[in-house]
Amino acid sequence: MKFSFSLLVLFVSAQIYAQNNNLTQNDTIKELSPVIVTPKKQSPERLPEIKNNTLFSGKKNEVVRLSSINGNFATNNAREIFSRIPGVNIWENEGSGIQINVGVRGLSPNRSWELNTRQNGYDISSDVFGYPEAYYNPPMEAVETIELIRGGASLQFGPQFGGMLNYVLKRETEKEFTFETQNTVGSYGLMSSYNAIGGTIKKFSYYSYNHSRSADGWRENNEYSVRNTHAFIEYRFTNKTKISAEYTNMNYDMQQPGGLTDVQFDENPRQSVRGRNWFGTPWNVFSLNFDTKITSRLSSNTKLFGLVGERNSVGFTATPNMADAVNPTTNSLANRRVDRDFYQNFGVENRNILEYNLGKTKQHLAFGARLYKANTTRQQQGRGTTGNDFDLSIEGAYPRDLDFTTENVALFAENQFRVTEKFSVTPGIRYEHITSVGQGRFGVSQGIDVPIPQETLVRNKSLFGLGIEYKFNTTNVYANITQAFRPVLFSDLTPPAVTDVIDPNLKDASGFNADLGFRGNFKNYLNFDLSLFYLSYNNRIGGVTQFVNNDPTQGTFLFRTNLGETVNKGIEGFFNLNVTRLLSMDKKYGALDFFASMSFIDSRYGDFQTFTSSGTGQNTTITENNLSGNRVENAPRYIHNLGLSWSNSQFSSTMQYRMSGRVFTDANNTTAPSANGVTGLPRRLSSI
Repeated sequence: MKFSFSLLVLFVSAQIYAQNNNLTQNDTIKELSPVIVTPKKQSPERLPEIKNNTLFSGKKNEVVRLSSINGNFATNNAREIFSRIPGVNIWENEGSGIQINVGVRGLSPNRSWELNTRQNGYDISSDVFGYPEAYYNPPMEAVETIELIRGGASLQFGPQFGGMLNYVLKRETEKEFTFETQNTVGSYGLMSSYNAIGGTIKKFSYYSYNHSRSADGWRENNEYSVRNTHAFIEYRFTNKTKISAEYTNMNYDMQQPGGLTDVQFDENPRQSVRGRNWFGTPWNVFSLNFDTKITSRLSSNTKLFGLVGERNSVGFTATPNMADAVNPTTNSLANRRVDRDFYQNFGVENRNILEYNLGKTKQHLAFGARLYKANTTRQQQGRGTTGNDFDLSIEGAYPRDLDFTTENVALFAENQFRVTEKFSVTPGIRYEHITSVGQGRFGVSQGIDVPIPQETLVRNKSLFGLGIEYKFNTTNVYANITQAFRPVLFSDLTPPAVTDVIDPNLKDASGFNADLGFRGNFKNYLNFDLSLFYLSYNNRIGGVTQFVNNDPTQGTFLFRTNLGETVNKGIEGFFNLNVTRLLSMDKKYGALDFFASMSFIDSRYGDFQTFTSSGTGQNTTITENNLSGNRVENAPRYIHNLGLSWSNSQFSSTMQYRMSGRVFTDANNTTAPSANGVTGLPRRLSSI
């Protein structure tokens, strides 16, 4: 045996010597590309401490990698896409998936307006400060990952209470040319086609896709047609400097079937009492991106971005219990209402990361600046046609014709102080300067224009925050408390009625987010994140009924001002257990995962005054009430997702069950459904 082993060693040594001698003689060495084998990651993932010149240390965050989950991406089914992120409230106000409406921690999910919504790191909402509704989102077939950073995001991304939601699009960085096509045919006339090409050729990279989808819809009068087109190109000067540009265009026409009262829903949930209502938002977003590593310790990113879009709607807008019927007097249908918004936004955002040493420990400073300007032209209450199609023509002029401008300058900095290799403290500050200007015609009364004199709001706001993180081996404890605020919106500056009065000293809503959690991975079969949160939302805006000139005989008016606060607190938890890996059976039987995302939310009004009036003339009385203790509208008490997923190298399947607590639709917590379907306590919601 020893002799055999000695011969083997001698043979191998001789071969090595021969190869080395041959290489020396030919002076040629061929290097093979390394092969890196990485296990499939469990979703959601977490962002690293530093990425794209941004600090995430001590912040609660989730990253959903769409290639790691199963979901109906063809129709942007948000209930499936966000199922692994706890506390996400989904609002499906139409079944097309064109708009994704999400909220977190009891905040309103209406068009994701409590979140800073971005694509590849730049804004895609109407106006971040004046009208932050997201009418556009990319098709999920084009999305690589979805990043959600909670309240701690307000220092580096903007002051929204909900945090930052970022859609990161696919890119091809290895092959010279790839082609991807996904085509879906479904019930109710669904046809969806996604086609993309991409590649990297020497110093150039490119990616482009076109997505088209149309359907008749599950409900009557619910047809839609949507198209998304995107183009991206990048050039790398060196391995330290690159520049890229991208452009996205979206256009859709969507018929809106309108709401239903509880009685109508019980009769037939698929019915529609609106056949002439349409909605569409042509949308264009673009970005120019420059990355460079200035020194070995300083890197910089600058984004120049813009948005040009519209919001167009036409229809009969009365409550669901009002029939859209032929008027027997005129023998025709009523003229529809036409509303249009036009948006033009431009901005530049710079982010930098500086690495330096304190003693022998590396520290990181993230700092940057942002310049932003947005203009919104709002034309409402136009007298439209009596037809049925998507016709935006009107008779005469728009009674309401307003112009809003927002200008913003922001500076921010966060520093990660590493006390030890495992323990870090990250304090930060953000300074916001915001100027909002509104002017135009509010309405027409008896043939006379009712103007809104030019109003200018100037705010200088500083936000502070602190994050803490302590690492174990593959887990960490994190805590964060960060201030946030919500600037006064355009809708707050334009009262519903011409008799309403706006408080000239109206304040921005302000407050803070706090998190305390434990997260990580255990032996590669358990992925978890368990945390507590507390969200304080102060200076909410509402209406106060007052007497004209303090004289009951002169009637009343509604005074819009800051009235009070709400507090949202609760528990958010997620875990994914790979059962087969736990039992060391995954190589033979594939990956069997059981996951659960659970949240308990207690969202209530604090000290919040309300006023109502009754009677007429000298007998008018004003009654003061307080909403203290009432639950905040649109905030479910719990949201739970339970699922089972199995996959191998060629096949994957997921079964999911979702439960959501009932929500109140008004601050008075009305339980009985109203005749017009506007208020009342909805039924308990669940889905598979």
